[in-house]
Amino acid sequence: MNINIYYGGRGIIDDPTSYVINKMQEILEELRVNVTRYNLYENKNTIITLPQTLKDADGIILATTVEWYGIGGFMQQFLDACWLYGDKEKIAKIYMCPVVMSTTYGEQEAKLSLSTSWEILGGLPCSGLCGYIENTVVLEMNEEYLRIIEKKAENMYRTINQRMASFPASNQVVKQKINVPQTLDLTPQETEQLSQYVSDDTYVQRQKEDIQELASLFRGMMSENNSSDEEYIGILKKAFKPQPGFDAEYAVMIEKKILVVSVKGLQLECHYGTPEQPDVEVQLSHDAMDDIVSGRMTFQRAFMSGAMKTKGDFRILRTLDQLFVFTSQA
Repeated sequence: MNINIYYGGRGIIDDPTSYVINKMQEILEELRVNVTRYNLYENKNTIITLPQTLKDADGIILATTVEWYGIGGFMQQFLDACWLYGDKEKIAKIYMCPVVMSTTYGEQEAKLSLSTSWEILGGLPCSGLCGYIENTVVLEMNEEYLRIIEKKAENMYRTINQRMASFPASNQVVKQKINVPQTLDLTPQETEQLSQYVSDDTYVQRQKEDIQELASLFRGMMSENNSSDEEYIGILKKAFKPQPGFDAEYAVMIEKKILVVSVKGLQLECHYGTPEQPDVEVQLSHDAMDDIVSGRMTFQRAFMSGAMKTKGDFRILRTLDQLFVFTSQA
């Protein structure tokens, strides 16, 4: 059995939450459980990649300290990352035990917030632990408190080991019906790579600069009518594979010219000019475009390799390889 502990406190010496999860870890390890602890304050620059660590977990402990109000920024960042980049199918099989110790008011609300967040993510609940502890010495000197912690760790082990069922939660049903967040239609490998990119400040800054440059070129560029206006248009029309019911507009900048590709169900329109409101903006070189239309490279591979820069809806971008199927000339 594998259990991960995610600690969202500040790591101060007299943090009561730290004392509680240390004791729970000792008890779980005595039960031959593999316990891995992640201190979010130590991983604050890579929190967005931590949902990847859920892959091998049977259960997790979300632990935080209420020092003035709420669950704290580190824990909220981790939950946001789980929502955006976590594998929901895997999360649906993971039990979560919330642990919240408070040095002020609000431990019950924070515990409820963690439980509700995990249920909305689709995860399984475990009975949590919360309390108001003014001084950590109180925990260390009170044998009854220690027995409560031991009992809670044992109950979590028993719940996971026996795969205990629970009634469905209403917030899961509401989430399924309204489906507010827009999720990217990415494979697990693409999601993992994207989360790594997002956590890289240098990469993010470079992408922002590229997008600004691309946007300024689009805005400042006028329509060009010359002898090469028919370039690639005939190839695209020949390779076009209609997707019934699918509408989208792509702006493909090849060097300094913009090829507007408009798909309306079974109809395809291509022309060089200035797009109005494209769903996806693409920038690539003549060499990269030649590799794509000759079948040596797909649009998706060009994007992942950096040969093509994009802006817009990722789901619509990925549809390019379904709309245009080029035959390899190798």
